Amino acid sequence: MIPSFLSFAGLYNGYLRRCFTGAGLLSQEIDIDIDNETSLHFWGPTNKSTQKPSLVLIHGFGPMAMWQWRQQVQFLAPHFNLYVPDLIFFGESTTKSKERTENFQAESVGKLLEKIGVKKCHVVGTSYGGIVAYNLAKMLGEEKIEKVVIASSGVNMTKNHNIALLKRAGLDKIEDLMLPSSPQQLKNLMSLAVAKQIPFVPNFFLRDFLRRLYSDNRKEKMELLNGLSIGKVDTSNISPLQQEVLVLWGEDDNIFPVQMAHELKEVISKKARLELIKEASHVPQIEKPEEFNNIILNFLQPKS
Repeated sequence: MIPSFLSFAGLYNGYLRRCFTGAGLLSQEIDIDIDNETSLHFWGPTNKSTQKPSLVLIHGFGPMAMWQWRQQVQFLAPHFNLYVPDLIFFGESTTKSKERTENFQAESVGKLLEKIGVKKCHVVGTSYGGIVAYNLAKMLGEEKIEKVVIASSGVNMTKNHNIALLKRAGLDKIEDLMLPSSPQQLKNLMSLAVAKQIPFVPNFFLRDFLRRLYSDNRKEKMELLNGLSIGKVDTSNISPLQQEVLVLWGEDDNIFPVQMAHELKEVISKKARLELIKEASHVPQIEKPEEFNNIILNFLQPKS
């Protein structure tokens, strides 16, 4: 393995940590159950303010939270008490439980919030994290989860959506897309995840990222993919949320096409609105961070 001081991924990881600490966040790890079966790592405010509402950012499948929310924490920290957990088997979060469902991920985040004394909050989830955020909002209700942002997330994914995604990717198995193990597979994922054409990246560079970001807990992450309840039947049976919901999507999303956003908006809540970001695919928080951040802030801040 390349030493951290020679690894771009290792160097960038250090830069991300400085960004999070510079935003007033502290890296923490906590056992969330009495028998120490499950432990979650998260970033939380160094100095919690009673004047600011709380906001939870839930990452998607792929690298740990720090790699997915860098351009959000610095913008949102002045307005919210931010909590940014690593979901189970991402980063340093782990469990001895055999549970692998998105509902178990949501229960774990709910236990974390209870343990650290967050009584009420907003939640933003992207991709896989949007599925977790949906289940968290459904589980805790509007008395604990106020507003919900579902970004680029196939909460309403059906078997046909899953088949179409594999066809677009030219793959037979979803894990070959979501858990790349070769430079070519990583290039394939990147080409679907972003709207602009990816410039040439040397394979040794990509192998470094694969080692740093995709090698840990591969078996357990495959079990998480297999444990998903969505994308396995012909119809979507999601129940509406009571909260006000923002569905936020890249207009050129090649993972979950924008038609899914329109369909989701109609069923997820009577108080749902849809915002599309042009020239962005599956990770608009990275491709168009300024627009993404302002849309979220305008949605979450109380109307004057």
